Amino acid sequence: MASLVQSSWQYLITHFSEFQLACLGTFFLHESVFFLSGLPYMMLERSRWLNKYKIQGKNNSPAAQEKCISRLILYHFGVNLPVMIISYPLLKRMGMQISLPLPSWKIIFTQIVFYFILEDFIFYWGHRILHTKWLYTTVHSVHHEYATPFGLTSEYAHPAEILFLGFATIIGPVLTGPHLMTLWLWMILRVLETVEVHCGYHFPWSLSNFIPLYGGADFHDYHHRLLYTKSGNYSSTFTYMDRIFGTDTGYNNLKASKKAEAEISSEQKKQH
Repeated sequence: MASLVQSSWQYLITHFSEFQLACLGTFFLHESVFFLSGLPYMMLERSRWLNKYKIQGKNNSPAAQEKCISRLILYHFGVNLPVMIISYPLLKRMGMQISLPLPSWKIIFTQIVFYFILEDFIFYWGHRILHTKWLYTTVHSVHHEYATPFGLTSEYAHPAEILFLGFATIIGPVLTGPHLMTLWLWMILRVLETVEVHCGYHFPWSLSNFIPLYGGADFHDYHHRLLYTKSGNYSSTFTYMDRIFGTDTGYNNLKASKKAEAEISSEQKKQH
């Protein structure tokens, strides 16, 4: 496995320049992972297959889904790609490498854990700021146009928000100057995570059922359903920031209420 990864990476750095890999390669990898992971959720919603796992009963219309996709393509080429190009000199200056040997899995794991922790902290506060009245009305309300999110709505946002919260994703790599492969793995994990938490479904196999403090779709879907002043659940990946600052109270109360109702219903059925 290791030799295959090494030889594959050798092919890339032999046939493409550092700029091509760091900018264009990163962009096309992002687009591939994002749409390949997000489109299936859109098709699930259209087909209504596995609807018993859907968190909300409402569905987005095909027109609303198509609007999301067309706006995403515009933003990705008009905002994301230029940002990747502009970030390249900074990442290179901070020590980003593409050459062999590849970093050890221990280094990759340590750096990605650091990125998740740092991103969670910055994203939480940035997201709370976006829920102040003026910023919500002017900027963040674009993302909340979809009260019933599906995977692709994870990156549907005002260009200013893309830049604002994108800072939380890129600051870790800028500080550490990782190998490009580490940067790609971090991006893949971050994209898969944000698509999953916006997917609109809570399955028996959802990660939130197995990973402690992982928010998942059910946690974030609550955030989209409520008015901006009452939503809470501002965290990105893990929920510890909401727990520390008490911004998950409404969600926890709702979960407790549903659990109590289910227990009462179960007892009534047993009695009959």
